[in-house]
This record gives sequence, structure tokens and C-alpha cells, in this order.
Amino acid sequence: MSVTQGIVNRLRRASLWQRLALLLFPALLVVTALELWMTRHDALAAANAAYDRSLLGALKSIDANISTASGGLSVELPYTMFEFFELTASGQVFFRVSTSDGLVELGSADLPAPPAELKMGVPAFYDATYFGEAVRLAAYRRDLDRAPAGSTGRSVLIQVGESTRSRQEFSARFVRSAALRDGLVLAMLLCGTAIALAAALRPLSRLAREVGARTSDDLTRIAETDLPAEVRPLVAAVNQQMSRTQELVSQQRQFLDDASHQLRTHLTTLQMQADYARREEDPAQVQVALDALGTEIGRATRSAQQLLALGRSDTVSVEPAEFDLAGLLREVAVDLLPLARAKRIDLGIDLGIHSPAPEFPAVADRGLMREALGNLVSNAIAYTPAEGTITLFAAGDAAGWSLNVEDNGPGIDEEERAALGQRFRRGARAGKGGFGLGLAIARSIAQRHRGELRLEARETGPGLHAIIWWPRASSAPASD
Repeated sequence: MSVTQGIVNRLRRASLWQRLALLLFPALLVVTALELWMTRHDALAAANAAYDRSLLGALKSIDANISTASGGLSVELPYTMFEFFELTASGQVFFRVSTSDGLVELGSADLPAPPAELKMGVPAFYDATYFGEAVRLAAYRRDLDRAPAGSTGRSVLIQVGESTRSRQEFSARFVRSAALRDGLVLAMLLCGTAIALAAALRPLSRLAREVGARTSDDLTRIAETDLPAEVRPLVAAVNQQMSRTQELVSQQRQFLDDASHQLRTHLTTLQMQADYARREEDPAQVQVALDALGTEIGRATRSAQQLLALGRSDTVSVEPAEFDLAGLLREVAVDLLPLARAKRIDLGIDLGIHSPAPEFPAVADRGLMREALGNLVSNAIAYTPAEGTITLFAAGDAAGWSLNVEDNGPGIDEEERAALGQRFRRGARAGKGGFGLGLAIARSIAQRHRGELRLEARETGPGLHAIIWWPRASSAPASD
């Protein structure tokens, strides 16, 4: 693992306070360093501007005292100004006055020349080294009224220089003062940021303590008051998930209560029938009791199978894949055909009207859909009278797919259709063989596919039209 990856992993595991600190504190250091660099740059520029004005004043004073009236080149030096200039410069001051041909020179003849040709009447400033010391010089060239005696030069060059030690010391003092000031400001910013972060994150700490102090069965909503606006959506999502969990727990508790009641009823009936068979001495009555016992065992087996199917439909992971709806219809019809024939019911599949081709691909969990369709067909066989008709077909469009079961039985009125599909809820015409779980299983599987179970009246004649509809992935709503 590289060092960078290790740092990234540690940052991911860090607390929110640590992440903010690691992001904010370096940013403050960078801003402070940039501000200090800009302060130093401005201090050097200000010092150069001030000292350069002094150099320019000395240069102008020398220029004002140059004369050729005596025939030669004379300069009356402003010694008082030079003394003052040396005091401000905290070092030695140099000057040079020379004609353009170099035959007449006054002052320090070996002062460094300007790095570029001077424009007439325009002063120029430049840095150089003089006797191993850094100096700052100002140079100025102008025309003379007449050439001095012994020279043909008609212009004069004036140079004034000073040591840069004074301005460097001034800049260093200024930068040190700015560094101390910026360091104090940075410390105050760091402390203020730390206090602000602690205050801003205090609601999260309080929220963590409140959630941590809850018992395992406490699924009440978390209070959203006094929380930052950025945290409220997270708390709202947690509350929504807790509400769903609470609803699921309630459903499971109700399921366990109903299932235990259903199984206890079967066991009690079996116990009573077994006791009756043991007390009965007539072989014919014993045979009747044994037949009833076998019937009840079958009903108990069917009830247990449906309970397991209902639990599986609620908890098993949905694994959608493409499969052939027409093949699923055939498979369920073949499995339940003996049961339909026992009641002389015409159980058939209609592929020509609702499906354009024998192969009708769809995307869903085939095993769960087979369980749902099988329960719908079993219900239809149970409640359709003898010599009735049950038709299976599939349909699909751009929105989704559906599995359909139509029968010509007595049907269900609209009010009762709205209530069916709930667990252990049986229709008014249900006999002793029903447990109210078949439609609940189909409804649960449809909901797991983000679809629904619809119970509608047939368009023509009596009967019921049961539909399992689920959407395509692109048109499915967001998962709960």
C-alpha cells in the first residue's frame, strides 16, 4: 500500500471534526504564508520607493549646482543635504559627475555605469555592487549650456548611490513585525476555527449520544429540532427508514401471531380427531376419523407451505433476470392441471391475443413469479365451480409486464376486492380449505418487484380477473 493510499484510508476513517481540521488548518496556513509573502513584497516596494525618492532628491540637488560659467565644469556640493542623506541611508553616499566624453569627472570616478543607455532628461535607478557592497544608484543625463574647457562633451552624467543596508534592515524589521502579527492572527484563527467547529458539531455529538442511549427495540422518531439544516435530511432519511423498520417489525409480529394461531388451530383439530379415533370402537367410525385426520394433515401441510412461501416472499433477495413468460404460464398450467381436471375445470393458456409471439421475454425473479402465479391459479381452481373455465395469459408494454388469471366463477364484489390480499384475510365465499394466504403471497411478490396485485371484475360475464403487474427497470420508482 502506498503512502498516499494510507493517508487517504486514514482520512476516510477519521471523524468529521478531524476531516474539517485537516482541510481547514492547512488552508489557513497557506493563506497566512501567502499574505506574509505579499506583505514582504509590498514592504520592499515601499522601502525602495521611499529611498529612491531620497536618491532622486540628492541627484536633483547636485544637478541644480552644476555650472559652466567659469569655462570649466564646477559643482557646488550641498554638503548639508549629503549629511542628512547619509543619516537616512545609514551608510556611505557616493556621487559622480562627468561629461559625455569622460574628460571631466568629479566625485567617485569608478561608480558602476548604468546597465542601459540613458534617455536624456529621464532619471534611472539600478542596483549594482561597489567595493563588494550592494548599492542602489540613480543616474541622470542632461545637456550642458556649453562644453567645458578642454572637453568636447555637450552633456553631463550625474550619478548618486547609497548602500542598500539601510533599506534591507528596514524591510527585515517590517517583515518580522508582519510575521509576528500574522502568526498571532493565525493562532487566533486556529483557536476560533476549533471553537467554531466544536460548536457546529455539538448537535451531532448530542444526536450520537441520544441514538446510542436508545434500547434495541426503540424505533421512535429522532427529533429534528435544533439540528443544522445540512443534517436534517439525513435525520429525516433515518426516521423514514426507522418507520419502515417499525412497520416491518409490526408486520412480522402480526405474521407470527397469525401463523401461530393458524398452526395451533390445526394441531388442536388433529389432537381432537386422534383422541376421537382412540375412543371409538366401531371400525367404520375409526375409518371416518382417520379420513378426517388425513384431510386435516393435508390442510396443515398446505398451511405450513403457504406460511413458508409468504415468509420467503418477504425476505428472500430478488434476483431479476430475463425469462420467457409464455414458458412460465405453461409450466404452472401443467403443474396444476390435475387439480383442475379433478373439478372438470377447463384450464388453458391464451398466447395469441395478448402476446405477439410464443416467446415473451420479461425481467423478474422467475422463482418468485412462479410462486405468485401458482397461488393465483390455485385460488381460481378452488373458487371456480365445476366445469368452469380459467384462462392464463401474459401482457407487456413500454411500462412493464403482467401475469393474468381469469376465471368465470362467482367473482368478488368491489368492496371485498379492496380488502383481499391482506394476510389471513379470506373472502366471504371461501370454504374451509382456504387460509387467506394465497393472495397475500402474490401481493408481497408483486410489491418486491415494485409492482402491485390487482383484482378486477371480468369485462364480460361473472368472474374475477387477477393481475400481477410490475414495471420495467427504467420506469420503476426509487426503491424504498
